Amino acid sequence: MKPLGYLRPASVAEAVRTVAVHPGARFLGGGTNLVDLMKLGVETPGVLVDVTRLPLDRTEPTSEGGLRIGATVRNSDLAAHPLVRERYPALSQALLAGASGQLRNVATTGGNLLQRTRCPYFQDVSKPCNKRAPGTGCPAREGAHRDLAVLGHSENCVATHPSDLSAALAALDATVVLHGPEGERTVPVTGFHRLPGENPDQDTVIRPGELITEVVLPPAPAGSAQLYRKVRDRASYAFALVSVAAVLTVRDGRVQHAALAFGGLAHRPWRATAAEAVLLGAPATAETFARAAAAELAAARPLRDNAFKVDLARRLTVDALTELTGRAAA
Repeated sequence: MKPLGYLRPASVAEAVRTVAVHPGARFLGGGTNLVDLMKLGVETPGVLVDVTRLPLDRTEPTSEGGLRIGATVRNSDLAAHPLVRERYPALSQALLAGASGQLRNVATTGGNLLQRTRCPYFQDVSKPCNKRAPGTGCPAREGAHRDLAVLGHSENCVATHPSDLSAALAALDATVVLHGPEGERTVPVTGFHRLPGENPDQDTVIRPGELITEVVLPPAPAGSAQLYRKVRDRASYAFALVSVAAVLTVRDGRVQHAALAFGGLAHRPWRATAAEAVLLGAPATAETFARAAAAELAAARPLRDNAFKVDLARRLTVDALTELTGRAAA
């Protein structure tokens, strides 16, 4: 029997101090990912530090017209929040596309950002995995990789990041606020998750002992339309094969603003900057959208069984942008 401690701090500062003095401790929010990994033997914390009673469960407008989302706000509450539905519909759509209603009632904003990959080799402790045990290898490269990465992967890891929420936040230019032993800092969500490189065990840039306290959204671009579109093997409770979060503003038939982020294609939510560069100032047409998608996906390096993701991402991008153009023109 492995001993397991459970602590419930009264403040953010106490939570951070508690983790600092307990090596191997983990913050516990909804536990929908962490507890599953503990059951599989992938995660073996000695102490769980419960942060669900901390005052991090509010969603409030900022003075600039954006939105401040506490780290322990439940996914279902965030998806249903009137300001989210009104100003950031892509965020609400992404949350509702993820998991079941029961899980959304428990899962938190901060925990969603920190989800670990669903790669089958990572979740099976009887198999080698560089993400779980650095230096043991990546059997997914030659094994079962149909659902895995086509962008940004390395010889060491081809895992994908599973969060729908994170892809939407990437397109919306969100910022993550962290509190740790050295104080508070902010990180753009587009720089929060890492590509695998030589260190696939490091999912994010979060430092030891740091706690996500909130996510901040800037005001949505004036006149923009947005959506989140997800393709999966089954219509409910499945992770994305490919997803796209898109924000688009069209003026006089031309793209004035474009923000795109893919899910299901890489080790992190993939902000499509090459596609955005093609779109900006160009005619809002299917031809332009296809060129933009091709520019982004030119960097794809599909493996034996997942090349279909490249064409799927291209088609999904064109469809999503075409739909948004119709809304903007309405």
